[in-house]
Amino acid sequence: MRPSHIETILDREFTSCAAGQHTPVMLWGPPGVGKSQIIAGIARLHGVPLIDLRLSQMEPTDLRGIPFRNGDNVEWSVPAMLPDARRHGPAGILFLDEINAAPPTVSAAAYQLILDRRLGEYVIPEGWAIFAAGNRQGDRGVTYAMPAPLANRFTHYEVEPNLDDWVSWALKSGMDARILGFLRFRPDMLFNYDAAHNPVAFPSPRSWEYAHRALQKFGDRPDLLADALQACVGQACGVELKAFIDNLENLPDIDGILDGSVAEVPKGIDLQYGVAAALVRRAKEAADEWDKGAAKLANILKYARNFPQREMGVMLVTDLHRAVGKPLFAVPEFVSWANSVAELMLYDFKPQADGGR
Repeated sequence: MRPSHIETILDREFTSCAAGQHTPVMLWGPPGVGKSQIIAGIARLHGVPLIDLRLSQMEPTDLRGIPFRNGDNVEWSVPAMLPDARRHGPAGILFLDEINAAPPTVSAAAYQLILDRRLGEYVIPEGWAIFAAGNRQGDRGVTYAMPAPLANRFTHYEVEPNLDDWVSWALKSGMDARILGFLRFRPDMLFNYDAAHNPVAFPSPRSWEYAHRALQKFGDRPDLLADALQACVGQACGVELKAFIDNLENLPDIDGILDGSVAEVPKGIDLQYGVAAALVRRAKEAADEWDKGAAKLANILKYARNFPQREMGVMLVTDLHRAVGKPLFAVPEFVSWANSVAELMLYDFKPQADGGR
């Protein structure tokens, strides 16, 4: 399932806590696909704390607590890491990461916590959602087969990489436009993991963040940049990314496109992807200055009609919409552009419920 759909499901699961309708959710997926990031995003969206418990690093007593004598009885101390309404707040997310990498004795200790929302006398506050994540057994991670009693305590979803969802996130996160252009050119490289070969570095949503950082740190050191990129996304992909970046020196004048003085589209398909990514990034940067931003959006829309393959123009405007949202519809040139590609519309440009993101 694509990440944007899983985000919607997790958001509903979190808000359902107030009505007592929450069901614990288990996310499955290969390493680096963004499972933890999706869950952390729900916590940020609602401004609530996220308690991340790595069960693979725990002992059963870490969850159950330590027994102590109280008169003639034995009671259990409550671990401070578990959600507490007074210390953590009335609502939040309890995230059980790497749950299927935990030894069976630890996962067994979590049964009651997950299903009954309690451990002995301890009770999880009503406003707290329970989410978990883990790698699949075929991903060569350290995993145990999830026992049926534990699996039956969750609803299960598998996270699958999706380039459009990743681009939406990357635009909001300030990802380097050169990476966006490369992945539009080579969409198969968003996630390329072969468990049979057990690679050390490979392309994934997580490692593309590392590549973005490498570009910021080593962009002025061409003698180191190639090695730094390969260290992030693997040798073959790193070499191809470096070649793509080097070729971007042949891009047309981006400022000229934005002010309407340049209309020529580069012939190379890789350069077309590069110029599209650069234009989207510049439009997003100018979005807060409406007077200047509107003029730039108009010129980008005019430029989008010049691509030999109209599908390329549709992709450019689609990403433009993801970057700037509703203001795109207020630009008069948008109607002219939409009419020019009416039979090719690959994306619904109606404002979305999330504010047009």
